[in-house]
Parts: sequence; structure tokens; C-alpha cells
Amino acid sequence: MGNAGADTSGFGGRIGRTLADSEPWFDEPPHPGEHAPNVVVVLLDDTGFAQFGCYGSDIDTPHVDALAADGVQFTNFHVTPLCSPTRASLLTGRSQHAVGMRGVSNWRTGFPHQLGHISNDAATVAEVLHDEGYITFCTGKWHLAPMDQCSAAGPFDQWPLARGFDRFYGFLEGETDQFHPDLVCDNHHVDPPATPDEGYHLSEDLVDQLLRMINDAKGVRPDRPFFAYLPFGATHAPHQAPPEYLAKYRGRYDEGWDVIRRRWYERQLELGVIPAGTELAPRNPGVDAWDDLPENQRRLACRLQEAFAAFLDHTDDQIGRLVDGLRAMGELDNTILVVLADNGASQEGGPFGVMHEMKFFNGILETPDEAIERIDDIGGPHSHTNYPWGWAQCGNSPFKWYKQNTHEGGVHVPMIVHWPAGLADSGGSRRDQFVNVSDIVPTLYELLDITPPDVRGGRTQLPITGRSFAPVLHDPGAPATNTLQYFEQSGSRAIVAQLDGDAGPERWKAVCRHLPGADFDTEPWELYRLDDDWSECHDLAAEQPGRLAHLVDLWWQEARHHGVLPLDDRGFELFAARFAERSPHPPSRRYVYRPPMSPMPAEAAAGVGGRSVDLTARVTRADGDEGVLYATGTENSGISVFVQGDRLVVDYNAFDDHTVVESSVPVPVGDSELGVRIRRTGPSTGTVEVVVDGTACGQADLPLFMRMISSVGTSIGYDHGSAVSQRYTGPFPFTGTLHDVTIQLLTREEADALAARAAAEMSRQ
Repeated sequence: MGNAGADTSGFGGRIGRTLADSEPWFDEPPHPGEHAPNVVVVLLDDTGFAQFGCYGSDIDTPHVDALAADGVQFTNFHVTPLCSPTRASLLTGRSQHAVGMRGVSNWRTGFPHQLGHISNDAATVAEVLHDEGYITFCTGKWHLAPMDQCSAAGPFDQWPLARGFDRFYGFLEGETDQFHPDLVCDNHHVDPPATPDEGYHLSEDLVDQLLRMINDAKGVRPDRPFFAYLPFGATHAPHQAPPEYLAKYRGRYDEGWDVIRRRWYERQLELGVIPAGTELAPRNPGVDAWDDLPENQRRLACRLQEAFAAFLDHTDDQIGRLVDGLRAMGELDNTILVVLADNGASQEGGPFGVMHEMKFFNGILETPDEAIERIDDIGGPHSHTNYPWGWAQCGNSPFKWYKQNTHEGGVHVPMIVHWPAGLADSGGSRRDQFVNVSDIVPTLYELLDITPPDVRGGRTQLPITGRSFAPVLHDPGAPATNTLQYFEQSGSRAIVAQLDGDAGPERWKAVCRHLPGADFDTEPWELYRLDDDWSECHDLAAEQPGRLAHLVDLWWQEARHHGVLPLDDRGFELFAARFAERSPHPPSRRYVYRPPMSPMPAEAAAGVGGRSVDLTARVTRADGDEGVLYATGTENSGISVFVQGDRLVVDYNAFDDHTVVESSVPVPVGDSELGVRIRRTGPSTGTVEVVVDGTACGQADLPLFMRMISSVGTSIGYDHGSAVSQRYTGPFPFTGTLHDVTIQLLTREEADALAARAAAEMSRQ
């Protein structure tokens, strides 16, 4: 008799009493086949339709241009207007709303279309390819997990390794500092391998790590193909590049955005990436004629555009390094390489551009006369810049509007597909057929001959709604496979549909630019015939109300079908939605942190921005012990609490305007309690006070009270990343014993009550 009682389910051999009368069996792991191609998807952030050289700009992007010249260049490719929704659609082949990502993953609203992560009922392409035997890698920006779940406490079920990737190296937030990034390797925090002074830049690091992962895999298992996803932080703000790249563009844009935009537009016509007869859209509202700008505004705008160009140029060189690495290992020809952008150029720099992008999120309009004082910092570690609307629209040429909008400027971006071994008609071939980001994954499945599962891990899968454009890849004359596509972002809506016309099929677009608080039922829609009006210059809504009504009705049908409803125009206020069920934020608003701890992302840590706060650190120190007790943010904006020179110090760094308070009494040797009281006194003003063993001993007014501080979060017992305060360098770890840091967030009523109690106590004394 065999192994009575042993579980041999799934065993395909035979078990006898001895080896002689038994038959072994080995399970075969999945393998996609000897000649299965690799897949590499390179995603750029906030890169407009015109910004690659092969799409019209004068920015040096020779490596992307070479991929276009040796591959297939798409001129009518569309995405969602925002990063997380595009990424969710890109990785699943489904509608972003259907998979739970109508907006950025920082938001959870309690509705199915905004989960803060990709629905578990929608397998990612990494999960599907992994099941087929691919090894899977991701290096770069994730932004597909609820940010309050992205600390070392997890949960990790929406981090890259839980959504199909074998390895991950990058950052989980929507942006990070390119010189001092918040980095995660697999499921744990790591520090950058070098400093800016040593030549560190995140984009280079991401390519280094990806090539190492691929070489590690191919060195041991050369038969196994890989899927690599490389979502750069570039070219999202902050626009930061090595100094030699910044120097290269000095003075290039002094002619201004009107001249440069027309030049790029004319080159687009010459290259054929826009149809003959396409008009250059007029300047967006808020973009003034260049010649009408004051000198300081022009100087600042030029330098900000130079930083963007340097950032993109540097990123292109990293793409070139990746391509060279694939070529050197003999993998390039049989690699399906897709390069695309996630949305159009960003409007988040405002009309003037900003030295510190977080000022935009604080509702602060920094004037050029204020920013110009630090013009030489632009593009380097001591800046967090974004360019003005005029340059963003230039990057979206020939279109109007920007990222976050459903007009073409927000959703019409570059895409290139390169696969020498699999595409006979490449070598610089263009495709003008309409394609959407949700169409990429079903196309890959068709090219790889893979059928995604209907059930995975016991969960019935949502239907894939993208349409494969593989026929278009193989035949430039094939008709577009996507003939009906909706768009929606924070209430702005659009639909592109192929409708019958007198001379055959015609492509029409209805679009509504929603403003927060406007009436969804009465706000105006626009109507464009895209076949001869790519840049949406001729609104036909008044001339063809019947056609417009039909398209609007189609939009509502698609909205119901894809889970777009309810329409929700909330945006920035959702960043402040904390204390939800199962979040790391206690209803008491009291947080206790004990070192050693890994850095915490801003949304997982106590949210001190915009609030009155009591911070208390319990320490034991010998004479001379000093260092950081608590820090949040970066050298560009943040708060640091530290001991230095035997005094308790707080540095409230409001966009490089430092309010520093030092205790008037020394911090005692031995045990003590050190406190900081931050009070909000008005919409944008406050006070800060230091306390040693219960005695207030230093106070200052805060001329600017920050509501949103930084995308870089909190560290305990040292200052992670770039130093918040100019009074120390490096992490400046506390050399004594830091027992714990307690943070109590206060409501306005609680803060007022404490102030009244303190005033009463002072009067009694």
C-alpha cells in the first residue's frame, strides 16, 4: 500500500511500496514558450503631446526619437487626465472607474469608483503575465495604493509585490524629490545609494536597478521572458536635473512661449504628427502674450522651462541607457517596448510658475518678483519647481487646456511601440488611428497569445473593456478598433465617438470643462468634429444641437456602464480625509512614535499641516547630546524639532521662509519632556512655542501657516532626506535616548480651550 493518509492530490505519478514499483512525477511550472517576447512599458509623467523631439519640440530626446524612427509612432493616442487613473487603466486594460481609481490613490471616498487602489477583481497585466511564467519587475512611481497604507506598517496587499511584481524599487507617492527620494525596495524602506554631491539622481538609479534585476534574472534563467514596468518620476514636478543638463538649456527659451509654441506647431505639421490644416489653439485663459509680460516674469518663466527641458533630456538619456542595456544582452529585438505619457502637461505651476510646487496646493500665488530672488536654485536640489501655464500649453501644442482637463491638452499624448522581431511594418511608421490607454493591455495579450482568466484567486474578474489595436500595429491601413471612448475627471467629461457621416465614418467629440460647484445639468458642453479639428478650435454645439445631445446621452450610457457615477468634483479637500475606518489615524488624533522607526509617508503620519498641534518628546540625555527628535518634509518645506547647543529648537520652514524658535532655558541633563505647541490663528497664520518640562520658554508668530507641507513624510529621531533646517546638515540623529514622540492634533475648539486655560493660569500667577 502507498502513503495512506498522505495528501497526494495533484500528484501525477504512482506511489508503490518501494521505489521499484513507483513512478515519479514533477509538476511543470508555467512557461510562455521558447520564443515569447519580453515586454517593457516606459511611462513618463505629465509629458505633453509636443514635448518629445519626434512630436515637435526642440528638446533633445534622441533616444525616444530613435525608438520612433525604428518603431511605430502613434499620433492619436489618449489617456485619462490624471496619473493614478491612467496607471490603473494601463495595467488592467479596463476603465479606471470600473477598477476603483477615478482620481489619485490618495483619495478614498466610500464609492466603488474611488477605492484608492486597483480592484482585486481586476488582475493587473503583471499578475496575468506572472501566472503565464514571466518574471516581473517595476522600478519607479507606483501611486496605486492608499497612501495611508504605505508606511512600514502596511498593509502591503496593494503594494507592487502583491499586485503581480516579483521585484519593486521606487516610490509609492505621486511625486518625490529627484535628489532625495522616498524609496522603497520590495516591501521595505531604503535610503538612496548616494547623495546629490556624489552625482545621485533618481532617474539614473531607477534604470540601474531595473538593468540589475533583468541581468540577475537572465543570468540564471535566460529562457524566461520578463515584463518590466518603468514609470519614471519624470517629468512630474519637481523639475530637477543634473547641473550640466541645466546649463545646456540656458537661454534657449528667451524668445518666449508664443514664438516657441508656434515653432513647435509648425514642426509638428512638417513631421506629420498632426494633420495638415490643424490649427494652433488660442492661448488658454490666464496665459498672457509673452511680449506683455514684465521682465521678472519672463526671466522666471524661461528658467523654469529650461529646468523642464533639462529634466526631459536627462530622462531620455536614461531611456537610452535602458535600450543599450537590452541591446547588449541580446534582448532588444524581441522586446515589445512601449513608451507613453500618463497625461498632458501640468497646470499646477499656475500663471507664473512656482519655486515650490506645494505653494500651489496651499493656495499661495507666488509672484515672479518674489521667486526671482532664488532663480539660480531652479532645477537643483534646493528647489521644487513647476513651470507656468504658458509653457505647459506649449508642451501640449497644438491643443488647449492641460492635465486634469478632458480637452485634448489633458488627454492626447505621445506613444511609441518598438518591436523589431514582431512588427514587419515599423521603421518609422506612423499610426493616426484613435487609441486609448485601456487598449494597451488587450493588445499585449493578443500579441503574446495570452487569454486572461475569467476567475483568478477565486475572484470573478471584471471584463476587459479596452480594445486590442494589434491589427493597427500590423497594418497601417487597418481601421481604428476603439470607436467609442468616454473621459471623466472631477466632473469634467468628454466622449469621442465614431458616427456615420455623409462620406463615411466621422469622429466627433463632446466635451464639458467642469468647474467645482457648477451645475452638472446646465453647464455647457462643446462639440467638435475631430477629423478636421484636432485642436478643438471650432465649437459646433450651437450648429448641431441634435448631434451634441446624442453624444451627451452616449456619455451618460457609458458612465453607467463603466461605474463612473456618482459624479464627484471634490479634489484637494479629499487629501484631508483622515480618521476613516481601518486607517492608521486614531479617532483621538493622538499618535505615539517610538524609535527606531522607518520614515512614514505624509498621509500615514500625523497630519500636522493646517492643524493646531501639541508635540511632546520624552528624552534622556547627557551633557552635549543633541540631534533631531522629529522632522517632516524637506529643505524646501517642512518642520524640524531638535536639540542643539543644549537648547530645544523648532524650525518651521514655510517654503524656505524659516521661523526658528530656540528655548530660552537649557534642556536639562537626564530625563526631560520637550514640547512644541503649534497653533493656527487664522486661515494662513499661526504661532509656534517651545516648552521644556512644562514651562514655555520661547515663542514666535508664523506669517505663513502651511496646510499641505510636503510629499515627503515624517521621520523620528533623525531627519530623513534633505535637511529641513539650515542649522544642521545630514540626518543629524539624536545622540541621547529618545523614548517616544507624542503628537496630539487639536480641533479649533480644543486649541481655543487650551489657550483660555493657559491665560487663566497666567492671570492667577
